[in-house]
Amino acid sequence: MTERQAYIAFNLTEKVGPATLEKLMAQFGSAVAAWEAYPNKIARAGGAVDWAAEERLAAKFGVTIVTGIDEGYPERLKASPGAPLVLYVKGDVAALSKPAVAIVGTRRATTYGQSLARRFGAELARAGWSVVSGLALGIDAEAHRGALEGEGVTVGVIGSGLDRFYPEENRDLAREIVKKGGAVVSEFPFGRPADQTTFPIRNHVVAALATGVLAVECPLRSGTLITTSLAADLGRTVMAVPGRVDSRMSAGCLSLIREGATLVRNTDDVLEAVGDGLALPPQDDKPTVPARDPETPPYSVEEALLMTHVDEEGVSLDALARQVKLPIAKVSSLAMELRLKGFVKFLPGNRISLLTPRR
Repeated sequence: MTERQAYIAFNLTEKVGPATLEKLMAQFGSAVAAWEAYPNKIARAGGAVDWAAEERLAAKFGVTIVTGIDEGYPERLKASPGAPLVLYVKGDVAALSKPAVAIVGTRRATTYGQSLARRFGAELARAGWSVVSGLALGIDAEAHRGALEGEGVTVGVIGSGLDRFYPEENRDLAREIVKKGGAVVSEFPFGRPADQTTFPIRNHVVAALATGVLAVECPLRSGTLITTSLAADLGRTVMAVPGRVDSRMSAGCLSLIREGATLVRNTDDVLEAVGDGLALPPQDDKPTVPARDPETPPYSVEEALLMTHVDEEGVSLDALARQVKLPIAKVSSLAMELRLKGFVKFLPGNRISLLTPRR
């Protein structure tokens, strides 16, 4: 087993993410040594982990597996907290490292929102930017189509294994993205279907790959607001397109602008907001995680507030938002941070539970 194969193996397990693997490697000296010492070699789908079979499937499907120690792993994502251990890439791996703006929004977009997303995608592509989105219906799909019309590169991040593509309606669009020099990417192993727990995880990658995130159209209760909240936490530029004050589909964007997001009217506004974001972060600027003082709290005050309401049985994010009196987008973002730190896991039904019982 090589170091990169150990990364693939750990990514196939349920209980080891970036934070946990970092601790294991600090303890044992390498990913291979950590894997050899790790007792719970159980795959997410059940049964023993078979990393060699995963590599065979990648070859079968024409997918490149890129681990966190591979040269092709995008630096912007690597420099972000909670960067996935592994990326499964169909298409050009280099597309993930191009200067990028993420365009996101509701699946139930209006004609107004769809036309704007397509226009922003095309104009950003012509300006030399890659367009990142989630390959969902609505705003995401139009942003990807616009980038293709602008003869640029676009990257679709999906919330399932690449062999379980979702949504089916956008499969042809995904093929076109790959054919025209872009990429479709997932951090999920083969065989993983999309569900409510995978989309917030997907949103983290969308936000982390981009210099800025542009919300085109979304209601107040929307996965788009999870993406923009994650983007803000990562230090990305958050932008939003205003809409009619009486439109439900513009309520989320108007709320973002009220909270400080950059108001965007056209592509020039986007380019002004992202500024010199064409520059990639230098290698030596990657954040390091210092050794934790035993007396230092393992999570922030807001994360601690959530943890007081989370148990082994699980609780819905909606219920958490009511209990802690925070916006659902903020609760979703905090839940993602707790997952990345190895404290909670996502369950079906938009719920989270403790990863391991409290001691």
